[in-house]
Amino acid sequence: MGKIKRHHLSLGTWGEEYAAYYLEQKGYTILSRNIRTPFGEIDLLARQNPEGNLVFVEVKTRATKKYGPPEISVTRRKQEHLIASISSYFQEHPEIEESWRVDIIAVEKPDSRETPTITHFENVIQV
Repeated sequence: MGKIKRHHLSLGTWGEEYAAYYLEQKGYTILSRNIRTPFGEIDLLARQNPEGNLVFVEVKTRATKKYGPPEISVTRRKQEHLIASISSYFQEHPEIEESWRVDIIAVEKPDSRETPTITHFENVIQV
């Protein structure tokens, strides 16, 4: 998975690219990226398989462990904004009636020589 170079991308953008690549390697299809809503941004929208769930993905990336793992930055407030963003997305796309879930992908890249570490948390926000 070392195909994505970080030198020309911001850390967050690089992490989203890496997470999308990871998901594609796991058989997901990326449907959209950086969906903007009045309540915030949805990093990735994917489908797990051709007939599978829609998956709204929040990507968190860190280059240091100084402040803990990336996933701890998905606070209760961030979760509320994410759910509001997803609700807004569905209001704009009433034709979508399929099941969905929210995943978090945590990407750690402490050193440019190290392989990034990805942790994929599935179905993390219960609505």
